Order: sequence, then C-alpha cells, then structure tokens
Amino acid sequence: MDIIVQSINGKWQASFGDRIWPCAIGKNGVVAAKEKVEGDGKTPIGSWDLAKILYRADRISLEQRKEIGKAIEIAPLCQRDGWCDEPEDPYYNQAVIVPYTSRYETLWKDQENTYDLIGLLSHNSDPVIPGRGSAIFLHVAKPDLLPTEGCVALELDNLLELLSLMKQQTKITIQG
Repeated sequence: MDIIVQSINGKWQASFGDRIWPCAIGKNGVVAAKEKVEGDGKTPIGSWDLAKILYRADRISLEQRKEIGKAIEIAPLCQRDGWCDEPEDPYYNQAVIVPYTSRYETLWKDQENTYDLIGLLSHNSDPVIPGRGSAIFLHVAKPDLLPTEGCVALELDNLLELLSLMKQQTKITIQG
C-alpha cells in the first residue's frame, strides 16, 4: 500500500489506508516529473521511494525515532549537513558537507523546525539529471501548512504517525 498525496476539493492531503492527514505541496502546484525544473516551486508527480529518514536528535526523541525507524533507515542530522542544488555541480541533488563550494541548502535549521524530520524521496536520484529538481523531501510543515518549494510537508505529529505506519516497500505517490 502506498501513501497517496492528492488534492481533494482543493485541499492537499496525504492518505495511507484509512488514515488521512492534511499536507502542503509546492507553492506552484504539481508538475510531471519529466518537466520538473530546478527552483520552479512545483512538486513532481510520480511514485517515489523513501530512501532514508534524517532527524535532529535534539528535537526528535528516542521514543519517536524508534517508532519511525522500524522499516526505513534513519540517521541523525549534523550541523554541517547540506544538500547540493546547483545543477552544474557533480554532487547535484546529493548530500554535502557545508560550507560547500557550490550552491546548497542547509539541512540543520535553528530558526525553524521544517527539517527536524526529513524523508529523502527518490525523485531525480537514479540517475540524477542536472536541473530536473533537487531536495524533494517529505518534511515538517510550516505553520498553517504554508506551501513548500516543491516538497511534501505535514505537521510534525502527523508526519511521525505516517512514517511509523510505513513499510520498506511503501512508496509516496504524488498525484496530479
């Protein structure tokens, strides 16, 4: 069974079986994965594996980590973790140590909690195509479920519940 991300009556939601959670997607809606462009603010349509879960150990408790780490590999974030979003860089759409020589996004955020818990989606990962979109994550939503730059975001408690229900073969399916 997959996690389905779709718009119902103009509201985005993630569902798994009979569980439904409100969610946020990219500020500019969704786009076919083959038409995704770096920085377009769109969420790519498709079915994506959840490759790994990253968490801030100072904000996600051991008890919470045990619940979400049953089927998916989990790893702690470090203050120097980043993600390369420069299409011309050989490490485009991959984890990097910051500061980094090319453009990157910092994963350790002190002023907000959006990256306290991150699910790495497999979009544009095998192979990585330069400019086809990077850092498409499942992560904690901003207050009031404000739109993202292309990720799928849920309130922390809902994200924890969703991740605890996942099996290794579960995919995140984003519908248009």
